[in-house]
Amino acid sequence: MGRRLKVLVSAYACNPLKGSEEGVGWGWVRALSEYHDLFVITAEFHRRDIEEALSKEFPLSSRVIFFYVPHKLWHYAPTKGWLFVESSVLKPAMNYAYRLWQREAYRLARDLHDEHKFDLAHQLTYVGFRFPGHLWKLDIPFVWGPVGGLENTPWRFLPMFGGNGFIYYAGRNFINTLEKVFLSAPKRAFRKARGGIIAATAGIEREIRKWYDEECEVICEIGPPAEILDHYSVREPGRPVRLSWSGQHLPGKALPLLLRALSAIQTDVAWKLDILGAGPCTVKWQKLAKRLKIDDSCVWHGQLPRAEALKKVRESHIFVITSLKDLTSTVLLEALSQGVPVICPDHCGFSNVITAECGVKVPVVSPRQLHSDLASAILRLVNDEALRRQLAQGALRRIRDFSWEDKARQVDSIYRKMVADRAGSG
Repeated sequence: MGRRLKVLVSAYACNPLKGSEEGVGWGWVRALSEYHDLFVITAEFHRRDIEEALSKEFPLSSRVIFFYVPHKLWHYAPTKGWLFVESSVLKPAMNYAYRLWQREAYRLARDLHDEHKFDLAHQLTYVGFRFPGHLWKLDIPFVWGPVGGLENTPWRFLPMFGGNGFIYYAGRNFINTLEKVFLSAPKRAFRKARGGIIAATAGIEREIRKWYDEECEVICEIGPPAEILDHYSVREPGRPVRLSWSGQHLPGKALPLLLRALSAIQTDVAWKLDILGAGPCTVKWQKLAKRLKIDDSCVWHGQLPRAEALKKVRESHIFVITSLKDLTSTVLLEALSQGVPVICPDHCGFSNVITAECGVKVPVVSPRQLHSDLASAILRLVNDEALRRQLAQGALRRIRDFSWEDKARQVDSIYRKMVADRAGSG
């Protein structure tokens, strides 16, 4: 396997008890520590959860050392105020706060490098391309990724997001394009990371080639949960089909696409929809379900603990994703791990994960076409239980292709090539 490298990692989002990007960061750190000794710089508000986890996992605590950037008033933390900023048009303020944190992280990184003489640096999380951090400035090989954030939300779908949603995502598309053209830090970081650039999806890979003329390797940014089943939920004859949907209640998650699809088939089949998560759009979406006369079949669970949320997904027969702005989404692999077939738009990271073996991908052409095709896909699985069970079995096979172990092996190869190239050029 070769000697263990000393790797400096910037992982602002890294928490053993959280989902989304925090859970992703923790998953990467655990997996990569099987191969290398990691020195991880992260946010101080993760300290308690990380240290509690390390106290219970001796092998991990002997391979990873965490360093916490001292928290300052202007640094982001998951408080009510910052969470409001994160989900509003004020999000650029959060981005600026993160950049300030990255400056502090770089000061710490330089001191650590002077002391430990790292073999390599890795910018891990956040994954957004506009946040390369500063580790690329160190005089050692630099790996960046999985990188995300380069793809815009389809313009033709923006009107369905409502006034605030339209302004937010139109503004994001505009700023995204400007930043791809004018931001100098990503350009310099991509050049430094040449040979060690990891794209989260095939779509991101295309964007990196288009805007930065760099080659990269595609490695899905997320991994499966620990709880992978060996069986799936069976729909008994005559019972309503149970669907599940999970995510933050934000315009880009586009739950109304599913609500309208279900309203079109409500006279054709009995169904129940479990809606997980919460957010600014919850009340608006509940009112839409009532207007569509489907509210009696919708169960709004709110933000459940992770174990309870997985149980709801596990008990469902079909998992539906409607997000129009995402990379891959943790809930996608969670659904596959529970043996639940997935219906999703054929874009973002979903295109790379879902195959005809484990789900149904719906083309993304227009809002009307998308909710119509979602309805057709749902009816197809409802009316063909043999096919649905076949896809459920396929889901349990497909999830094995996204193991943390495989991801770590791929990144280990990148690490070793970068270090070897550096030694060869020196």
